[in-house]
Amino acid sequence: MTLRDSLSERKENIIEKWFERIIDTYPPDTSRFLKDQKDRFANPVGATISRGLEGIFEEILKDEQDQAKVSKFIDNIVRIRAVQNFNPSQAISFIFLLKNIIRDELTVDVLHNHNADELLALESQIDGLALTAFDIFMNCREKIYEIKSNEAKDMTFRLLQRANLLKEKQNHVADDMNDVTQ
Repeated sequence: MTLRDSLSERKENIIEKWFERIIDTYPPDTSRFLKDQKDRFANPVGATISRGLEGIFEEILKDEQDQAKVSKFIDNIVRIRAVQNFNPSQAISFIFLLKNIIRDELTVDVLHNHNADELLALESQIDGLALTAFDIFMNCREKIYEIKSNEAKDMTFRLLQRANLLKEKQNHVADDMNDVTQ
């Protein structure tokens, strides 16, 4: 039996454990809510994470992954974690959790079926997913900082307008220009 066959047989159990371990990275109250609330409208974060994990796992099971699909599933999860108070390593750690779960679930199968090479290849594939997650995380954080910077500029501009300092400053610049040309 191949490693992918063993993964397919245990798919639901692996995804469930993966979801649980990710949710455990949240504070206790949030974790409890994300685990207990099954309504996707009342718990969009939990639903998005769950769908993303299923999609990622489905792509891992394929011989040839659709990189765009995998990136989209990772993106949906990472976007959530990028706006929360996770540092980069915490935000993408959910990818590495899968490696431990697979080892726990399949150690006996790997030893019995002598497919350690397949396990190493799979773990390398998961490492690649982590790199994709990191790139996505950094892009999200850059966008967040860009938005915050633009908001600060807009707020400063509006404050200067309200205080009529902007018009005065523009008048001083015009006066200075007139002085230079005369």
